[in-house]
Amino acid sequence: MASLVAIVGRPNVGKSTLFNRLTKSRQAIVSSEAGTTRDRQYGKCEWNGKEFSVVDTGGWVVKSDDIFEEEIRKQVLVATEEADLVLFLVDVTTGLTDLDMDVAQILRRSKLPVILVANKADNNQQIYDSYEFYKLGLGDPQCISSATGSGTGDLLDLVLERLPSVKAEEVEDGIPRFAVVGRPNAGKSSLINAFIGEDRNIVTEIAGTTRDSIYTRYDKFGFDFYLVDTAGIRRKNKVTEDLEFYSVMRSIRAIENSDVCILMIDATRGIEAQDMNIFQLIQKNNKSLVVVVNKWDLVEDKTQKVIDTFEYAIRDRMAPFTDFPIIFASALTKQRIFRVLETAKQVYLNRKVKIGTSKLNEVMLPLIEAYPPPSIKGKYIKIKYVSQVPDTQIPTFVFYANLPQYVKEPYKRFLENKIRENWTLTGSPINVFVRQK
Repeated sequence: MASLVAIVGRPNVGKSTLFNRLTKSRQAIVSSEAGTTRDRQYGKCEWNGKEFSVVDTGGWVVKSDDIFEEEIRKQVLVATEEADLVLFLVDVTTGLTDLDMDVAQILRRSKLPVILVANKADNNQQIYDSYEFYKLGLGDPQCISSATGSGTGDLLDLVLERLPSVKAEEVEDGIPRFAVVGRPNAGKSSLINAFIGEDRNIVTEIAGTTRDSIYTRYDKFGFDFYLVDTAGIRRKNKVTEDLEFYSVMRSIRAIENSDVCILMIDATRGIEAQDMNIFQLIQKNNKSLVVVVNKWDLVEDKTQKVIDTFEYAIRDRMAPFTDFPIIFASALTKQRIFRVLETAKQVYLNRKVKIGTSKLNEVMLPLIEAYPPPSIKGKYIKIKYVSQVPDTQIPTFVFYANLPQYVKEPYKRFLENKIRENWTLTGSPINVFVRQK
């Protein structure tokens, strides 16, 4: 189970630059307009064979002076509540500020491991200047320059040293894990309660790590799976419920620890930017997906036309991945709750589908011959053979071609769509690779 590291600090100390360096992504993080996807603030970092998730809190701050400092404090609170370790960034060139002192005060109270990182230390003089940060009471400042990368190796060594050791969960292998995710008030807790009902005796609770995703074993009516539940488990701290960042931080763990994600959307609100953020987390982690439109009992017009419009809107926003089931349900009246479980189980099985090589070639090669990849620079691309890679986390197919480098993304999508048309892989992501034959 991956650990979670949060990067906090006031604006313009270089949080995003450090985030890009740790996650090896080159996406320059620009202050995007509200409502656009903010999935760039989450990534994975690998160092010395260990992997952990990194969250950059900077992208979630509302840019307005009067609530600015308040927002940053809120962010730090959420980060201390959800993360396993905090990197607190300060800027050597501007020195110590009041806001740094405020943030340090919250971090000192939190009992979490905190690493104080003095950024923009590009020369020896600036390393001497970093000593004023001892006033923050958070130990030795680690001097780095996230722009040039100097000092980041030592910082990562320290991160691995300070991360709490993760206990392996006592969860049986081979039993699917379903996570119920969605933004606050979409009805996650109600859905979980509707599943489990009052018969708590068939439920065994297993706490995962220190900051638990709780696994609830569900075995009745012919089902056997774990519900990965983060909804309403931990005490709600002084964090306002509508904080977008809060629901994303909460979802990360549940998504990472599951096989199938049940994404709850509120029928009375429609699909919102926050739903998209969570959808992007699900895609990044290659998890299977079932979309549940909850509170369907509150919608007055339930005609087929309304249902079609709703479905179209959801698939349109989530394109190009559109092959997933959508269920209109109500956790309150328990309408179609059973169907959600059946669908999640089916989607989990679709993840495990194995397709014989001869069958694959028999179906796919004629399709490829009818619509070959477009020729590039007068060179014709020939795909000769296809097979499924065994023992992968999600269905993975390799097409062998003479010039794989010329097969572009749109054609790979065409291949994926043809595989989906001929075999049932609904809800499961799939990988398509083109290799040298």
